[in-house]
Amino acid sequence: MSVIAKLKLVASKRERFTSPTVARRQKLADKLEEQLALCTAQKNGTVYAPKRIKTVTNADGVRVRVEAVKRVKEWFWTTSSGKINLAVRYGSKTLELGKGKNAIELSTGEELISTLALLKDAVIAGELDDAIANASDKLRAGFGK
Repeated sequence: MSVIAKLKLVASKRERFTSPTVARRQKLADKLEEQLALCTAQKNGTVYAPKRIKTVTNADGVRVRVEAVKRVKEWFWTTSSGKINLAVRYGSKTLELGKGKNAIELSTGEELISTLALLKDAVIAGELDDAIANASDKLRAGFGK
């Protein structure tokens, strides 16, 4: 029996374009994953420094690609009462999670990590599509001036 005969063959066509809604969900899920990695690194006492490829012009005037540390801003902060607040961001806009509510109040770092994982699952399931669409529209409107 040949190797090809052992494989399950199907007729399939690769999708070239994804819907904007799915692309927005994936973008936010990736950012939530970064925040989750940042929180986990802080909990373990290590530094989270993801790399990215950047194009720069060197002293000779030649454009070269170099690896640089990507800057990741924290979406969470500690209040004066000792609680941790978490605001979910899409681009430069903060998502409105409830009517007039833009942050989640948490008590511990462990709760922060579990909440970020829960939020990532909610984003992938499409629970925050309306809030993402509103933030995306506001961002897009800022470019049209």
